Amino acid sequence: MRHSTRITNRARTLRKQVSAPEVILWSRLRGRNNDRPSFRRQHPIGSVILDFYCPQAGLAIEVDGSTHWSEEAQWKDYARDRWLHDQGVLVMRVWAGEVYRDAATVVDGILARAAELIEAGGPRVRLAPSTTRSAAGGPPPASFAGGGEKR
Repeated sequence: MRHSTRITNRARTLRKQVSAPEVILWSRLRGRNNDRPSFRRQHPIGSVILDFYCPQAGLAIEVDGSTHWSEEAQWKDYARDRWLHDQGVLVMRVWAGEVYRDAATVVDGILARAAELIEAGGPRVRLAPSTTRSAAGGPPPASFAGGGEKR
């Protein structure tokens, strides 16, 4: 998907202004080798900039801190995740606190999910509808914490 020069420049700026949990994850996700998928950081898709993206799996990783706790922020995350889903990208959200507490387990979960998606055929496989929205098409449930998958 094409994106504007403005978005590309913003992504470059964000690569220099990463949060501590993103630094921790990037140090463990970066690198390329044959036995695991590769990730990009601050990767633009359309007008959205993803914290991390695995193109082989069509998997976005979003690191959520306290700014994602408000109801308004959760609705924005929900709308963004639905739009990404429609583009063939599955969003996996991880809490920043979990990264601090147990980064190894978070990374293991990310790599396992990426491997599952790659084995299933990669990013162009039509994903099952999200279960974060009620069957009636109403708002996400009260337990909704940003949409996508929460690890």
